[in-house]
Amino acid sequence: MCGITGIFDTRGTRDIDRAVLQRMNDAQFHRGPDEGSVHVEPGLGLGHRRLSIIDIATGQQPLFNEDGSVVVVFNGEIYNYQQLIPELQAAGHTFRTKSDTEVIVHAWEQWGEACVERFRGMFAFALWDRGRQTLFLARDRLGVKPLYYALLDDGRLLFGSELKSLLAHGGLKRDLDPLAVEEYFALGYVAEPRTIFRQARKLPPAHTLAIRRGAPLPEPREYWDVRFTLDNPIALDEACAELQHRLQESVRLRMISEVPLGAFLSGGVDSSAVVATMAGLSAEPVNTCSIAFDDPKYNESEFAQKVASRYRTNHRVETVKSDDFDLIDTLATLYDEPYADSSAIPTYRVCQLARKHVTVALSGDGGDENFAGYRRYRLHLMEERLRSALPLSVRQPVFGLLGRVYPKADWAPRVLRAKTTFEGMARTSVEAYFHSVSLLRGPMRAQLFSPAFKALLGSYDARQVFERHAARAGTDDPLALVQYLDLKTYLVGDINTKVDRASMAHSLEVREPLMDHPLVEWLATLPNHLKVRGHEGKVLLKKAMEPLLPHDVLYRPKMGFAVPLERWFRGPLKQRVKDAVLGERLAATGWFDHKYLEHLVHAHHSGVRDYSAPLWSLLMFDAFLRQVVDAEAPTLDARRAPAEALA
Repeated sequence: MCGITGIFDTRGTRDIDRAVLQRMNDAQFHRGPDEGSVHVEPGLGLGHRRLSIIDIATGQQPLFNEDGSVVVVFNGEIYNYQQLIPELQAAGHTFRTKSDTEVIVHAWEQWGEACVERFRGMFAFALWDRGRQTLFLARDRLGVKPLYYALLDDGRLLFGSELKSLLAHGGLKRDLDPLAVEEYFALGYVAEPRTIFRQARKLPPAHTLAIRRGAPLPEPREYWDVRFTLDNPIALDEACAELQHRLQESVRLRMISEVPLGAFLSGGVDSSAVVATMAGLSAEPVNTCSIAFDDPKYNESEFAQKVASRYRTNHRVETVKSDDFDLIDTLATLYDEPYADSSAIPTYRVCQLARKHVTVALSGDGGDENFAGYRRYRLHLMEERLRSALPLSVRQPVFGLLGRVYPKADWAPRVLRAKTTFEGMARTSVEAYFHSVSLLRGPMRAQLFSPAFKALLGSYDARQVFERHAARAGTDDPLALVQYLDLKTYLVGDINTKVDRASMAHSLEVREPLMDHPLVEWLATLPNHLKVRGHEGKVLLKKAMEPLLPHDVLYRPKMGFAVPLERWFRGPLKQRVKDAVLGERLAATGWFDHKYLEHLVHAHHSGVRDYSAPLWSLLMFDAFLRQVVDAEAPTLDARRAPAEALA
């Protein structure tokens, strides 16, 4: 795992300032503390920070082809590199290393832009072909690894694994994009391809960007998408056997490492399935780690221990105190953008724990999206059955009125919390799903934002992110559609972002066997009854794991990785929330309605309403403004890169 960065003159061969490039590279020191190098030639500079995992002795980057005309910097893993090397050698390519990085260089020479279609893994890389005068940027299919870029006014293109490397250049304008702010308060993150800064972009998952010197900056090109056909006639028993085989293959590929390797073990179905599969493939006990909480409401450690005991893993557990809220400023600097998933706190802690014992950890991320595990999927299917019974012309006025007048009853039993259901019934399927997953729903954002900010937004609504993806989904099946939307939005913008930054903050590589793209493609062919039956999700995964995992691990209610925000904001963080939300920094933007901010604070503090989610989003936005926008060159911590030889 590594960090990459660079500067490319799209107009000519102006000199690259080596000191500036080095500063950009050092801003990502945490991503690769083992080694760091830069390469500079006319009009091009490439930087790389290395966390040594495979081919430790000879896998240094930037890495060149035989004649030095092609060079790459790469973050991630190409898991099928051992299969590609003989094929490329047979085609006449000579390998000087045993690294997956060198496969990229020769694959580019052999297959050009189509090389990414041959890679199985998580990756973001930048490749320069001097003969073609082309810079080629690429990102993996499911967006596990990040890649940011920005075209400056002078024609120089900056890119990097994290926004902080672009900010370290000094030429990136820190003007915020109002549309990104709207997305943040709707979703809790800024959705691809936008970033919080107007001038910068994220390269979307499964996209490449080929930039030829002297030509205009093109639009990214998509090279892969998942298609939910749901037409596989396979029986349940046969599907279980097939899944076990595919999972074993995916896990086996991700266990290739020259450094200590382990796994996260939360006690949930996904991570437990990964650990059970690892145990079946390993002659040695698997290293596992878990976070326990001193608040029983959030603690899953007993279930993790059951799995650890069954497979005799080397299990480490650390307890996170229920008042572990000292990471707010750290998180703001970590993510470079406003980011409002509070589970970033325990994720940071479990990565911190894992790094004490291993350099690579396998995770269960992607299981909920691919196996249909979220409770919201089952609620959406229930609403869809109701929506299909009445035309929108009837539903919209009737349920729209009920949604407006019915009180929001956070305190009531779930069956009585009908306001959200009424609001969903008044919408189209895509609008309803967006509404259900929104951090601050449309009516709340309408009250949150000032008239001046609404004028900046014009007609833009974050719902358009979902509508754009839905138009390309290729399915109108209710379950498949929302799975597709989550694969394009929540998995990338929230889950993968959270895990990448939290793990890289501790120089830990996290691998994701449940996001293996052949597995994802196969699961998309399966009919819905193998995913959801009644009130049960992940039907196939649970059935396939029954011989390998305890029944109460597989079939207990899903808990999640949460923190007690509601209590924090009425207790130890009460004053901090008030100072941030009602303070000068947010007021100075002119973007928020102060009376509504006062309502959020006072209603929550008094116990009348639970506004912990919107308050957390505002708290993190304030921290972002303070730690990133107001900072000259944000860095993760006080560590500095040692003096190293420059390539």
